Amino acid sequence: MKLSVNLNKIALIRNSRGNDNPSLLDYANKCIELGVDGLTLHPRPDHRHATSEDAITLSKLCKENNIEFNLEGNPLCMPKGDFIGFQELCTQAEPEQVTLVPDDIQQITSDHGWQPGFLDDELNNFIRFLKDCNTRTSLFIDANVASVKYAEEIGFDRVEIYTGPFAKFLEEDHANLILCKTNITECINIAKQSKLGINAGHDLNLYNLPHLIECGSVDEVSIGHAIITDALKFGFDDTIIKYIKAVRNKQ
Repeated sequence: MKLSVNLNKIALIRNSRGNDNPSLLDYANKCIELGVDGLTLHPRPDHRHATSEDAITLSKLCKENNIEFNLEGNPLCMPKGDFIGFQELCTQAEPEQVTLVPDDIQQITSDHGWQPGFLDDELNNFIRFLKDCNTRTSLFIDANVASVKYAEEIGFDRVEIYTGPFAKFLEEDHANLILCKTNITECINIAKQSKLGINAGHDLNLYNLPHLIECGSVDEVSIGHAIITDALKFGFDDTIIKYIKAVRNKQ
């Protein structure tokens, strides 16, 4: 399993003071030096954390260091103010992977996957655009088999399983946890049969990563919020090392 570090929270802290401290580039370079597999950003149209310029800059840095840059966002987000629009951002940043997420400006964070049948024509058109750019495509989905099959039909290369409910149920020792883990396992198995890559993300942390690994083989996890909160306890460098060991299932 590979680790892509989402640096949105670093950008959020930076923006709160209106300067370049903490520096997104400094922390991106720290991640690279410590051995992460990739970096992720999810710019919103209001630029409340990562900006269009951040995504372009980090993508270039990743290319220079031979690691992957994963750009997340809603394909329907049009230019607004300093936000150059998601399609143009894909063109300028040239990310190795684009993950399409059905969020809107009112959401604090992504809270559901793309629903089968939602804006099929628009999604098909955007996928064709990304294929022309030779970009790997991933669809952010809820943990159900229908969504995996939908991603295959549309022509995605990967799915990213939304792990928010899994993390919540695990934390609360919820009765639905077993069903949730079963659903994730079924998604992984169907994706493998369909020759789709498998990513996972949202609310993953050092506690629940081993439980995710029990569900089956995942290619990549994208983690941001938990890394920054754990860095307050352990320090940034030690936290990144802990997460690298966790995803590689090493003690």
